[in-house]
Amino acid sequence: MKKTKAIAFLAISTLMMAIFGGCSQTTSKDSNTIRIGLNYELSGAAATYGQSSVEGIELAIEEINKAGGLNGKKIQAVKYDNKSEEAEATTLSTRLMTQDKVSAVLGPATSGAFKATIPVSDQNKTPVLSGSATADDVTVDKTGVKQYAFRICFMDSAQGQAMARYAIGNLGKKKAVIIRDSSNDYSKGLTESFTKTFKKAGGTIVKQEAYVKGDTDFNAILTSVRNQDFDVIFIPGYYEEAGLIIKQARAQGIDVPILGADGFDSPKLAELAGADALSSVYFSNHYSNLDDNPTVQEFLKAFQAKYKKEPDAFNALGYDLAKLTVQAIGRAEKQDGESIKSALEDTKDFEGVTGKIRLDKNHNAVKDTVVINLENGKQASSERIHPED
Repeated sequence: MKKTKAIAFLAISTLMMAIFGGCSQTTSKDSNTIRIGLNYELSGAAATYGQSSVEGIELAIEEINKAGGLNGKKIQAVKYDNKSEEAEATTLSTRLMTQDKVSAVLGPATSGAFKATIPVSDQNKTPVLSGSATADDVTVDKTGVKQYAFRICFMDSAQGQAMARYAIGNLGKKKAVIIRDSSNDYSKGLTESFTKTFKKAGGTIVKQEAYVKGDTDFNAILTSVRNQDFDVIFIPGYYEEAGLIIKQARAQGIDVPILGADGFDSPKLAELAGADALSSVYFSNHYSNLDDNPTVQEFLKAFQAKYKKEPDAFNALGYDLAKLTVQAIGRAEKQDGESIKSALEDTKDFEGVTGKIRLDKNHNAVKDTVVINLENGKQASSERIHPED
C-alpha cells in the first residue's frame, strides 16, 4: 500500500513538473531575442484593418532583423488574433504581458479594442501602441493621460481641422454643407472639429443634414441642399454611404468639391460612386503612394516586392509603428516597461512613411495630415497639411 502511494506521488510530482516546467519554458525570454506582441483583428468585422497593419509590421521586423536586429538581438513577433472582439483583445493583452513576457504590445487596430487593453498595460507596466486608433479619447480622457498607452496616428479631430483649413486655405471655399452620419461617434467628432475650425477661419456652415448607417437613397437630402448658396460639401463618414452620396449628388448636377476623411479610403468608393463622379473629391489620410519622399518610395518598393500589391494606409501605419517602437526600445536605459515608456515619451522627429512623428505629452502623434485629390476615380495628387502649433 505504501509502495503504491509512493509511486502515485512520484507520478503526480513528475506530471506537475512537466506542466509547470513546460509553461516556464514557453514563456521565458530568450536572451538573444526581443519579443514584441501583436494583438490584432485578423478575423471578424475589423479583419481588413488588422491584417493590413500586421503586414506592415512584419515587413518592418523582417528589415530590422536582416540589418542585424537591435543591439545584436533579433526581434520576435508573438502574434494573436483577437477576432475583432474587445474582450478577446483584453485577454490576449494579458497573455502577451504575463506569459509571453513581451517588451511592448502593438495593436489592436480599432479604437474600442485598443482602449479595452489599456487597463491591462497599466497593471503590468507594459507599453501598448496603436497605429490606427484615431478616437480622440484613446490616450487621454477626463481621468488623465493613460501612462502606458501611445499612438502614432492623428486623431479624428485633427482630420476635421485639416479638411476645414484645406477647404478655405487651398480651395478658397467658405460656404459649406455638411452631410453627416448621425449613428456613429466618428462622424460626430469630425463634424464638430470641421465646423469649429471652418467658422474660426471665416467660413459659414450653410446647412447640415444627417443620415444613418445603411441608408442608400440620399436624393431627398440632396434636393433640400441643392438650391442653397454653398461652394463645398463635407461628408464625414465611411465609403459605403459616401460613395452613394457622391454618385447621387453628381447626378443631380451638384458639381462643387466634396471633402471627406480617412473613411473614404477604400477601392469600393469608386465602385459605389462610379469613376466619372469621383472628380474634385478630396479626403484626409495617413499616407499616399504618390508622395515622392524617398522614405515613402523605398517602403513602396519593399512592400510590393514582398506582398505583390500596392500598400494601403494601414500597411504604412503598421510599418511605422514597428520601426518607431523598436527604436524606442533601443534607446531605453533598461529593458523594462518603465524605461521603454520613457523612451517612447522622448520620441521626436521620427522619420516615417506616414510623415515625421513627434509624441506629445498626451502620447499622441504630432504629424502631417495627407490630403488626397481624386480625379476620374483615381488618386491624382496628394498634399501634406502641417499641424497647427
